[in-house]
Amino acid sequence: MSDRLFGLTIIIVALGYISGATSIQVSFLSDPVGPKSFPYMVGGLAILCAIVIIIKPDEEPEWPPLATFGRILLAVIVLVGYALALKPLEFIIPTTLAAGLLSYQIHPRVLPASLTGIGLSIGLFSLFKFALGLGLYAFPRGWF
Repeated sequence: MSDRLFGLTIIIVALGYISGATSIQVSFLSDPVGPKSFPYMVGGLAILCAIVIIIKPDEEPEWPPLATFGRILLAVIVLVGYALALKPLEFIIPTTLAAGLLSYQIHPRVLPASLTGIGLSIGLFSLFKFALGLGLYAFPRGWF
């Protein structure tokens, strides 16, 4: 029964995703798989997968322990905080904190998690800024 509820939830979310994609304005000269058709394809694929889950659910699904749901909730809170902090604090600080916290959640050791956060934020900033040419700022303007 829980698989069928999960499949139904995925269908509702995918329909919302497709509905949101209908409001995207596309210019005359856009890619064939552009900003409007890609969400349609992802949403359609999600609906197909959800239908398969509804039609053929597991016999007896094994749910993880309650602590796992707490870890998932913590990860969601970290990612929402990351999204909210990205604009005012720019890239390096929120990425360091989010990557470090998520790394600590995977393997709870402070030094490796901190080094992972720092290395990942600097590496991603370098990739996005210099290799891909995105207009990112490392730190808030006016700090340096």
